Amino acid sequence: MTHSVFVGHGRVLVPRSTYDCYLGGAESAALVERDARILLLPLRGPVAGGMLLKQRNLRGDRVMLATDFLDRLGWDAFAAEAEFEVRWIAEAGALLIQGLSAART
Repeated sequence: MTHSVFVGHGRVLVPRSTYDCYLGGAESAALVERDARILLLPLRGPVAGGMLLKQRNLRGDRVMLATDFLDRLGWDAFAAEAEFEVRWIAEAGALLIQGLSAART
């Protein structure tokens, strides 16, 4: 099964299937640019910090507001949503959002 996230409108939407597979239980996450790659790191615990992964709908999709981070990548705050495949990078303990660093809208 291929997993993905949706980026646009200043936010990152994580479908429930992706959340359950890779981020289950995480209440917040951090977006990090490392080696020209964008990583989504799940954070756990009451003092973990990061951006909240708010439940968006009854399906259980999660959304995080990332306007400032996406702006630094050159994304307009009102850019239409685009889908990006993700894959788990074990050594980083994070999801790689494939192609996000190269995409500009």
